[in-house]
Amino acid sequence: MAVQQQVSVREDAHAFSPRILVLSTNNISDPGIDLAGSAHMHYPPTVTTIALPCTSAIMPEWIVHALEQGFDGVFIASDGEECAYLRDCAERSAHMFETAQKQLKERGISPARLQMAAICSVCAEPFTRYMHEFSQTLTELGPVRKE
Repeated sequence: MAVQQQVSVREDAHAFSPRILVLSTNNISDPGIDLAGSAHMHYPPTVTTIALPCTSAIMPEWIVHALEQGFDGVFIASDGEECAYLRDCAERSAHMFETAQKQLKERGISPARLQMAAICSVCAEPFTRYMHEFSQTLTELGPVRKE
């Protein structure tokens, strides 16, 4: 009987496809993500992208809300030091990221469900790699549940 339970757990893990919300930026990261699509690079079909002007404008509450409403992970495709709007965008984004992780911990949600990396306009391959790695991490964590 223990063997049957182990097999069914494995089957359940393979059936789970984590939903990932990607918050990207119009000028820097979104063109790199578009390039991945136009080059027919494969990444999980459960990835949803929303483009924003600047990553420093993301509210930590949005991330928490996304995870509480059915997304299994949030990936911030940051514009890093190349932001067209703010010189201190990278520092603001890092602060937002840390605040969001604290809020996740307070709600009993693993902070590993939030990742951020700088994605530039030609970063199609790194973006697809990040999506595969993040999807694998989220698959191991399973669906969002308060811990």
